[in-house]
Amino acid sequence: MTSQIALAVTLSALILLTVSGNILVCLAVYSTRRLRNVTNCFIVSLAITDFLLGVLVLPFSTLYQVTGDWPLGAHFCNIYISLDVMLCTASILNLFAISLDRYFSVTAPLHYPMLLLPWHVGAILATIWLVSVGVSFVPIHLGWNTRDLSVQNIREGDPARDCRFELNPTYVLVDAFATFYLPLVAMCWSYHRVFLIARMQAKRIISTRRGSSSSPGVTILALHEHKATVTLAVVLGAFVVCWFPYFTFFTIMGIRNEDNPPRTVQSVVLWLGYANSALNPVLYATLNRDFRSAYAKLLCGGRGCKKQTRIPAMEEGLMSRHAPPQQRAGLRPRTCVLLQEIEKGKKVDSNTTTGATVTIVSNGNKR
Repeated sequence: MTSQIALAVTLSALILLTVSGNILVCLAVYSTRRLRNVTNCFIVSLAITDFLLGVLVLPFSTLYQVTGDWPLGAHFCNIYISLDVMLCTASILNLFAISLDRYFSVTAPLHYPMLLLPWHVGAILATIWLVSVGVSFVPIHLGWNTRDLSVQNIREGDPARDCRFELNPTYVLVDAFATFYLPLVAMCWSYHRVFLIARMQAKRIISTRRGSSSSPGVTILALHEHKATVTLAVVLGAFVVCWFPYFTFFTIMGIRNEDNPPRTVQSVVLWLGYANSALNPVLYATLNRDFRSAYAKLLCGGRGCKKQTRIPAMEEGLMSRHAPPQQRAGLRPRTCVLLQEIEKGKKVDSNTTTGATVTIVSNGNKR
């Protein structure tokens, strides 16, 4: 009994974190004019998806996990499983879209505003939801995911108070590769390319300034390059850690036609995947300074929290003492984390070299 209470409290805390964190992302974009742009549509879409997961799926997952019993009937069970698959798939595909957005913003900054037109974003989001519905409600309610191709949980002989997600090899291979493994490979490749470009530009600036009187700027630029590496490692690492165990387990069980997969292992890998929806507001929003500032204003009653929004002393000194006001306004960090690091590198270069001119293209505006 004590272990059940502890489990219920832990899972409820995860649900609360998922729901509140993603609401905060949506409120930050809604209340901050600077964040209301086409680029952040993917982050808002991700937040809405994860919020719906926390509201429509996780409470029932907690009920079933804690009690081991499904009292809500077979038909609602299939709806619940379909919602689970659809929202988890949409969350993963939104993460994939964010990685592509960041890739193009860094590799093609001049063409990026034309690539990310509003109707392009709408088409991408519509595709995400069509694919998500196509691997969830459609096959589950037509029985395409089961070995005998009949709808699960409503057949004669199916346990009355059980809620099972049945799998066949064809379904698991199509679902796993289309919605996880292929996007994972693409995300690894795109983030790798983004990091290489950031490092190349940092090394180019360092090599041109090495030996001059701008050693403090070079040191700060090296620190920004290290921060870019850590950021990429955290973003991609969290995604892999949360979802790779589940899809590996899911694929193996489906290929082996396993009727009764290990309950404990299944629960651990499933909730590890759910935890990614609680981490997303931190990983994809708070790494951006504009979001951190918006969070601070929301959490501190509109006044802002000085300690949370203050620019680090080293960067603040460079911005305030060396850069003119119009340049400081034009060099504020952007939505893309790695583009943010590159811009910081350019900012250091312009601040430490007399007469240097830096042109930043962001969201279609030349600054």
